[in-house]
Amino acid sequence: MARIYPLFSSSKGNSYFIGTEKCGILIDCGVSFRRLSTALTANRIPIKAIQGVFITHEHGDHVAGLKVLTNQTGVTVYGTKKTLRKLCDEDKISPKSKVIDMKKNIACGDMEVKAFRVSHDAVEPCGYRVHTADGKYCAVCTDTGVITPETEKALKGCKMVVLESNYDEEMLRQGNYPFYLKQRILSETGHLSNNACSEQIGKLIEKGTTHIVLGHLSQENNTPQTAFATARKYLDKKYKFSKDYIMGVAPVETNGGAVIF
Repeated sequence: MARIYPLFSSSKGNSYFIGTEKCGILIDCGVSFRRLSTALTANRIPIKAIQGVFITHEHGDHVAGLKVLTNQTGVTVYGTKKTLRKLCDEDKISPKSKVIDMKKNIACGDMEVKAFRVSHDAVEPCGYRVHTADGKYCAVCTDTGVITPETEKALKGCKMVVLESNYDEEMLRQGNYPFYLKQRILSETGHLSNNACSEQIGKLIEKGTTHIVLGHLSQENNTPQTAFATARKYLDKKYKFSKDYIMGVAPVETNGGAVIF
């Protein structure tokens, strides 16, 4: 049965495990190896279950623990060509690990993984669409200022989607961030707001998505309650919660538990 474990999800560290307690893949490694190991143990997943690490982009909250993880395990690292080149140039991947460009679909851990482009201020950012061993599709899509046609196409048909709900617009505009940082977050290569996320969820449900996880919430410009309430307010106009869809918020750090879809 397909499972996704939101191990870490915030502006300060991100990592998701997709698979079972015996075999799966890791999407991003944005926390220390020690914290990652503790989170996996809380979910009864051994480090050796990680068959590959798929990196969305090179920002620190997605790769902070990658060097130690690859040095300890030698696990293969996957990503877009420019992202992998930058990570290697900056010594973020141990020479013990192979790196493989996501120029085509990759078979890994009894699953097939496909990269799709997103709109973010990194060298070549992407999200991932995963075809699980039991024939289901899921996707992780965070760190994108807008949902492009390519992104929307990649998310279509996924039963479960982790979608960015990074900030509440009013909290961001009234908050303490400097003007340039607010402009970056609000831009088309920044992050996805609660409102934009809600609109996209509506489209996903219409196309058959039943499980939604709100991810990558800002700890300064959002709260889990605000993100969830914003989505519910928008979706309740047309859909019934727990009947048409199930939705939750990825925790900043896991206490153990997976989304089964």
